[in-house]
Amino acid sequence: MESLPAYEVYALKYAHHERLASHNFLGGDPHDGPMPIDYFVWAIVGGGRSFVVDTGFDAAVGRKRGRDVERCPSEALPMIGVEPAAVRDVIVTHMHYDHCGNHHLFPEATFHLQDREMAYASGRHMCHAALGGAYEADDVCAMVRRLFTGRLQFHDGVEELAPGLSLHHLGGHTMGMQAVRVWTRRGWVVLASDASHLYANMDEGRPYPIIYNLGEVLEGYAMLRKLASSPKAVIPGHDPLVLQRYPAPRADLRGIVARLDADPLY
Repeated sequence: MESLPAYEVYALKYAHHERLASHNFLGGDPHDGPMPIDYFVWAIVGGGRSFVVDTGFDAAVGRKRGRDVERCPSEALPMIGVEPAAVRDVIVTHMHYDHCGNHHLFPEATFHLQDREMAYASGRHMCHAALGGAYEADDVCAMVRRLFTGRLQFHDGVEELAPGLSLHHLGGHTMGMQAVRVWTRRGWVVLASDASHLYANMDEGRPYPIIYNLGEVLEGYAMLRKLASSPKAVIPGHDPLVLQRYPAPRADLRGIVARLDADPLY
């Protein structure tokens, strides 16, 4: 592994939603109580390149869906020295509204998406509100427009995007759900995104309620652990604990940015 670049990996919080635990688990939660979620975009920096993982949603979509947008990703990314307009590669883990909005922020980027996610988001499954409700039509159309301007690259299954950085199709949450595996100074870190929204989903084997294929969700938990150097190196997609378990890159970014290539605080 000595020949691989050791990437820096960041989680950047851009929005928040107060909710009950029953909203976060398939079948609810018998010990219901407050269990908010945070919304993140991620940045991977190293090897002379910067990659953004997911692009979030804007204030208008936040108002529509009752989510509190605290900052635009275009404000968060420069905090760690990443300028959105200069980013050349954006990885979209899946096309739910909270992961693939804000296309205009990355005019020079090629977006990386699993074949199956585009087929899912533009196919017959979207006739069902229980599956299509987490998508925004404008985001899906924007992705199609990227395709016809040469700014979309499809992937099928497992593919290396750069030395020490690979994409892994898991499915489950959506048909084309993919995780990102990154080599860092502490070994392999895996950005699970919504393959596990919270630590508790994976640790307790209790999936989040928006599901395309339950079996793939559960098998995905095992694959996430297999891909990471340790169980603590799997990063869930929406857990506020991420900002508590990992240090900020500097004091003024506490509660906003977590440095995921650093050893966890606990």
